[in-house]
Amino acid sequence: MNIMFCGDSHAEDGILIATLSLLKNTSAPLHLYILTMQAEGYEAFDEQAFNLIKKIIKEKDLNNTAELIDCTDLFKKEPPRANMETRFTPYAMLRLFADQIPQIPDRILYLDDDIIVRKDISDFYSQDLTNVELVGVLDFWGRFFFHNLHSHKTFDYLNSGVLLLNMDEIKKTRLFAKVREKMSDKKMLLPDQSALNKLATEKRIAPRCYNEQYRLHPDTKIQHFTTSFRFKPYFHTLTVKPWDVERVHSVLKLHEYDDLLKQYTELKPLLKQR
Repeated sequence: MNIMFCGDSHAEDGILIATLSLLKNTSAPLHLYILTMQAEGYEAFDEQAFNLIKKIIKEKDLNNTAELIDCTDLFKKEPPRANMETRFTPYAMLRLFADQIPQIPDRILYLDDDIIVRKDISDFYSQDLTNVELVGVLDFWGRFFFHNLHSHKTFDYLNSGVLLLNMDEIKKTRLFAKVREKMSDKKMLLPDQSALNKLATEKRIAPRCYNEQYRLHPDTKIQHFTTSFRFKPYFHTLTVKPWDVERVHSVLKLHEYDDLLKQYTELKPLLKQR
């Protein structure tokens, strides 16, 4: 199973937790690709953190592999100029250079760093991708506010935190190249996600269980700890990330992942040594 992560040093905790969850729920060999870069005001994904993750997956299965890929030159060549001053994090754009990285395989699952894989996802990963650029789940809130006028579907706005990518098709349609061009020219809210939704012509909508963005359900296979809205006792936004273990317990009242978070807590001192 080919998995792509992107991020700077702030993504290290989340990618460690996501990797532990993959190891728990995946029997097939794992091949991780972590994309990072050097950028002003940020620290790249640390080599020591990467080596820890690589060591953990190798201990589970010697066939597991991991690669840390520096995308600094690619980003400098095609920066998202119109969106550099937004709340958008430039590291989120790195996945859009996957078509320029030779070692990225034709089928790969992109995951944000704030997800936990709860159950086996081999059926989702192995689905037929003929004439499909990407597969994703509707954005829980964005589906109500964003709509592609050229689509026949009422809801078609995908959340980009979990995307199964057909890189061969993406290269044929130049989807990522078109998205990079659009992000360079036009300022957008949630720029990479919005551009992907607008320009993808061959996307498939998967069931909500593969990217649950609101609340855990019995059939949830991937839980995504996004910022969401809450209406009680008053209207407010709520953000709790998996690595904030105390708030996962106290705010979300969630103990589903205590075994994984215990592993993470024990490994965290090794992750943060510099």
